[in-house]
Amino acid sequence: MKARAKLIEGMAFLGEAGSGHSIVMDGSPESGGRNAGFRPMELLLVGLAGCTAFDVVLILRRGREDVADCIVEVSAERAPEDPKVFTKLHLDYRVKGKNLDEAKVKRAVELSKEKYCSASIMLGKTAEMTYACTVEPA
Repeated sequence: MKARAKLIEGMAFLGEAGSGHSIVMDGSPESGGRNAGFRPMELLLVGLAGCTAFDVVLILRRGREDVADCIVEVSAERAPEDPKVFTKLHLDYRVKGKNLDEAKVKRAVELSKEKYCSASIMLGKTAEMTYACTVEPA
């Protein structure tokens, strides 16, 4: 797996993944940016949400659960001093589907958090992680 970041102008960078996809990152005006893209630390949170959501949906679908939607919202706190690592992360899972088994959904979330989601396992080394899970009909 490979990735790179290339300066575009000011404090904006083009992030490129080995898969061929790209995304713009930029800083706040206070740090010389123009607010024209994601902050790099925001991308870590989006990556965490995507990684665990992917796991949960895959686990449930393999278990023949009829998942219609899965939303993972992440809220984070950071250390006040450099390096400003994440110190607390809260993941709020909302899974919708037809006749979903709530126990299976909660188990899928736990499996993602404890075994499959590389992002949450890495970030869990520096941050306290909590989560909530809501199951809703489609």
